Amino acid sequence: MNCDLDNSIPEWLIEHPESRTVFQALGFDESCGGKSLEYLCQQQGFSPVDVLHQLEQAIQSAPGETK
Repeated sequence: MNCDLDNSIPEWLIEHPESRTVFQALGFDESCGGKSLEYLCQQQGFSPVDVLHQLEQAIQSAPGETK
């Protein structure tokens, strides 16, 4: 699965466990009630594009990542 701004945090964590560090650093609730990442970013005052970029960096720098 390719995660994007339409996916929820639990979906991100299932597909990319290394994304947890980004969500924790930003103070996101990992349960999030199934709301999209874009919605959560807007509610907490973060740029969705910037958060997505941080997630992509975390995934790419994860040990053993080949995607």
